[in-house]
Amino acid sequence: MRITREALLKLARDRADLLARQDRSLICIYLTGSLLHESPLLGGTTDIDLICVHSDEPPQPRVVTRISNEVHIDEAHYSQSVFHQPRRLRLDPWVGTYLIHNPLPLYDVQHWFEFTQATVSDKFYTPEMVIQRVRPLAEAARSAWVGLVNDPPASRTEQIWTFLKALENAGNALAVLQGPPLTERRFFLELPDRAQMVDRPGLAAGLADLFLADLPAGSWESWLPAWEAALASAASLPGCPARLSTPRRAYFTRAVAAMQADEPAAALWILLRTWTQAAALLQPGQPGMVDQWENALQALHLGADALATRLNALDAWLDSLEELLDNWAQKYGV
Repeated sequence: MRITREALLKLARDRADLLARQDRSLICIYLTGSLLHESPLLGGTTDIDLICVHSDEPPQPRVVTRISNEVHIDEAHYSQSVFHQPRRLRLDPWVGTYLIHNPLPLYDVQHWFEFTQATVSDKFYTPEMVIQRVRPLAEAARSAWVGLVNDPPASRTEQIWTFLKALENAGNALAVLQGPPLTERRFFLELPDRAQMVDRPGLAAGLADLFLADLPAGSWESWLPAWEAALASAASLPGCPARLSTPRRAYFTRAVAAMQADEPAAALWILLRTWTQAAALLQPGQPGMVDQWENALQALHLGADALATRLNALDAWLDSLEELLDNWAQKYGV
């Protein structure tokens, strides 16, 4: 399949037309995500992100549809009740921001999209609204740190996932000061630019240092097949979430392969997050695969004995973030 932006946009429009014909509860479908970039491909793969708004509760919150090995459609389904309170959406860094941040409406009943976007966009980018979107992200990161220090989960997969979520929320607290939150594949590709925008370039590198390490030779070569095998096994399980489903495997693996040499933090971020989620699913029945994940953590100084050192470093990073946010708020008088 020859992948061009025009071909991808046609796929998006065709899918929206099909969904609208099949489901009369749909009142709006709009396109967001990487396809709105000039270069949507990463590792030769991309997804088509559709937000589908229903008049009532949708039967499924997320649907992933394979187009080819390189392309899949990722639909998020919401009830329109989610959009009924504009002020709440102005404070929502995810649903609210991606409603405002240059989406492309593909299906709209009675100008629902136009009206809703106009209502939510009022004062959306004022400093008062920005800081109110940012603070909860920073607080969630700090809360996760407190839990890991004082009452860590017994499960290693839950422990590492909590740590990674803390990093995600911390990084997005920084990113949202200057734009939309960052999604998984481009997180550490775009975070340095966001940090530069607030004159704190060291914060992006410092966040990456919390999970990077000097690796023994051959680490990537041994990890990649074990990781891909874990993703394949997890996708075959009944409880596998849509984000780890088979149509999305190449979306992750080819991005990591493309970035591992020149952008190791961006590549490792994808690998660690998806491998940890897969390990959590595989833990009851396939301990051998979980052992391979644990071996990778040991090499990254994220083993059970070394995690305390990483948490001390995260504490210091969060102190710097909180100081930045206080200074930012003071600068803008909020």
